[in-house]
Amino acid sequence: MDFVDSGLYRDITDHAHDAPAWLRHTAEIGTEAGLLVFVALFALGWWRARRSDTRAFAIAVLAPLATAVAYVCSEILKSVVAEERPCRAVAGAAPSLAECPPYGDWSFPSNHATIAGASAATLVLVRRTLVRLTVPLALLAAFSRVFVGVHYPHDVAAGLLLGAAVALTVVALATGPATRLAATVRGSTAPVARWITGLGPRATALPRTSHRRP
Repeated sequence: MDFVDSGLYRDITDHAHDAPAWLRHTAEIGTEAGLLVFVALFALGWWRARRSDTRAFAIAVLAPLATAVAYVCSEILKSVVAEERPCRAVAGAAPSLAECPPYGDWSFPSNHATIAGASAATLVLVRRTLVRLTVPLALLAAFSRVFVGVHYPHDVAAGLLLGAAVALTVVALATGPATRLAATVRGSTAPVARWITGLGPRATALPRTSHRRP
């Protein structure tokens, strides 16, 4: 089957082979390492949310869980569509920079892009200012999969949309129950439970004292 964006795939992979060696090596490493940045952001979001209100904490915990659900959905869709990888299917394309996945590891949608899209969307819910970091990082992570030659452009575009849509839906549906569960755990006297959830925001307003003379 010849896809509409096969030509675009060839153009991108041709440019990848003409790119400086440092850029090719960076892309090979970054296409995997980029996801680790999202993992670090999830961990940081959870840690900071321990001092936030219970609903904010629940969303911070749901963010990586919703991303995992999006990944599972991507895997299921892969097995249904069963699209061959472009590094084997596109005639005349430059060899992929990354090793072409084995037969049966299908191309559509991109798992990396799905995870990136889900991570970027849910981390913005955790902290809005992260949009300046997570959105460019997700786009770069998705593009890198085409750049190294293991996905079509439509694979990564679909992955980004799928990941964001599924993850946001999961967070929207689960925030209520997760908030009630977090409130219960925060009320526990178990040290481990209290360390995981934190105690929430601390009272900062001190009672005013009167300075009137008797």
